[in-house]
Amino acid sequence: MSTTHEPIARPPLRYLALESRAGLEFSMYLASLPWLALGPEGDGHPVLVLPGFATSDVSTLALRRFLRRRGYHVHGWRLGRNLGPSTRVVQGLAERLAALRDHHRRKVSLVGWSLGGIYARELARRFPDDVRQVITLASPFRDPHANNVLFAPARPSAVERNPELYARLRTPLQVPTTALYSKTDGIVAWRSCIEEEGAFRENVEVRSSHCGIGHHPAALRVIADRLAQAEDAWTPYRASGVDPA
Repeated sequence: MSTTHEPIARPPLRYLALESRAGLEFSMYLASLPWLALGPEGDGHPVLVLPGFATSDVSTLALRRFLRRRGYHVHGWRLGRNLGPSTRVVQGLAERLAALRDHHRRKVSLVGWSLGGIYARELARRFPDDVRQVITLASPFRDPHANNVLFAPARPSAVERNPELYARLRTPLQVPTTALYSKTDGIVAWRSCIEEEGAFRENVEVRSSHCGIGHHPAALRVIADRLAQAEDAWTPYRASGVDPA
């Protein structure tokens, strides 16, 4: 994979129409609960789930309930609606992570949806000793401007204006990372959501919408598999059986 910082093209506009399947994907989630219940059980470690842009903890309710049923201590971010990386959000996330680490006395896994995944990565970058692993769901950390909604008028010069920021966002973390992405994502470019190949880093494709990946059964199966690994025993994901499309 290229390590250059040139802008990544936005998704084809026709993919925006495919975002309507998010409702169908939620129905698939409900129908798949018995199948999902056959997945690996957790070890009770804490998991912090971060919502995408313009959403709140309400958007991650299904994901958090699913993980709670698998045996984890699951927490929302409790910072209201995600309207961007303000000082309040940056400080609040650091405090939230520290509080969970102190309360559970265990490292915290971070699961972030879209912009929430960028937050998760940067939080792990700042506090690697407190983070067990990072899982991102359609998070455009390689080029946040490669989208069909937010920041679109600012392209393509954004990377040139702030090359240091883009270099940092793309720099691999010190903790294990799993990046879930969809090639038919209508909101962000899938190429902006994938990690550099290397040890303790992986990309897993899910055939989902951007707005539905957080409750898509196949995505939940991957998340449960990743979280169930023993601490300090991370291995790449290996799909088993047939995942719902």
